[in-house]
Amino acid sequence: MSKHERWNTLLELLAASGKLEVEEAATALDVSAATIRRDLDELAEQQLLVRTRGGAVVHGVSYELPLRYKSTRHAPEKRRIAEAVADLVAPGEVVGLNGGTTTTEVARALALRFASGRTEAPGAAVPAGPALTVVTNALNIAGELAVRPQIKIVTTGGVARPQTYELVGPLTVGVLNEVVLDVVILGVDGVDPELGVMAHQEDEASISRLFAERASRVVVVTDSSKMGRRAFARICGLDRIDLLVTDTDIAPETALQLTEAGVEVLTV
Repeated sequence: MSKHERWNTLLELLAASGKLEVEEAATALDVSAATIRRDLDELAEQQLLVRTRGGAVVHGVSYELPLRYKSTRHAPEKRRIAEAVADLVAPGEVVGLNGGTTTTEVARALALRFASGRTEAPGAAVPAGPALTVVTNALNIAGELAVRPQIKIVTTGGVARPQTYELVGPLTVGVLNEVVLDVVILGVDGVDPELGVMAHQEDEASISRLFAERASRVVVVTDSSKMGRRAFARICGLDRIDLLVTDTDIAPETALQLTEAGVEVLTV
């Protein structure tokens, strides 16, 4: 098991119970207690948890909202999708994230991937900038990433929707109109080969559409249960999507339709 996989597993165990003992974690991961102590020390340095004498507890700021938001539906698939997408993001890029359970997992995967800190310009004596810049309208994602010193977090402002923690409205539009994104990673409620990608709420759909307009690359992340499903409000057509990342349960005919529409499909 790689360090990245151990860290993900440790954080999942910690999120489930709120605390974690070294010996318990060592048994669960089948590694030595010394390895777990080093992992917990490194995660604590990145403010992903709070170290205790015999283990660790959750970091209150970074876990309170995401734990309320966390969904157990298709959780393994969402984690695999998130890890695959995080590996596609280059250091120093500006990344847009809308709200959703899958994009929340992407935010966590990005935090782990860029946990080593800031990027350095070749030959430079001082840091050239943040390891990553994240622009989001999701309060839970902003709250989780705000304590990561290696990531610059930009929130859009706007009116909060309590059901999804997403900020919407004219204030959100005003901020997004002033930024340029390298890539946007969109969570959606439906993917239809004819109509494109959709959301349940029209105000959230309009913000996701603007995210897509401000980005050079558009990546849609969704588990296969959303495939072939329609929702109330259209975000954009498939012609605006560069890559769709989903799990391996996607129907072959659906994948073929997406590919024929010009969308690259990555299954994990």
